[in-house]
Amino acid sequence: MRMDIRIAAYAVIIRDGEILLSHWNEHGRSGWTLPGGGIEGEEHPAVAVVREVREETGHDAAIDRLLGIDTMIVPASKRLRGSAPLYGMRVVYRAHITGGTLRNEIGGSSDEARWFRLDELPALKTVGLVDVALQLNADEPADGVPAPAWPQSRELR
Repeated sequence: MRMDIRIAAYAVIIRDGEILLSHWNEHGRSGWTLPGGGIEGEEHPAVAVVREVREETGHDAAIDRLLGIDTMIVPASKRLRGSAPLYGMRVVYRAHITGGTLRNEIGGSSDEARWFRLDELPALKTVGLVDVALQLNADEPADGVPAPAWPQSRELR
């Protein structure tokens, strides 16, 4: 069976109890997600995620570590475009802000960037990747310091 493949890279950026999220809004679907997106050409995922954070949020970022890789299959019937199933590979990094100024993306699939307190996440409409990435982050504490708590009782969407 033919299957389309998309590889993307995303950043978990938590600072002072807040997480940086990007609002995805495309083809009538929307939700808060991690800053990140598709890899272009021969781009390395680590380069792609830094580029995507800058494009979607206005911030410059540096990678701290690879947290993990998540995969998913989207059936052809649930795709926004395309006639074959999609195999999505999402490379997730922990990163931190090194500069820049928060701003919204113009002309992309994201229409807003914002910092949210971690305790605000249950009230937000987030994509499933946020839960997956926060679990990866909690499983891999930086320098032996436990990751900030996040709402573990949320259902995956």
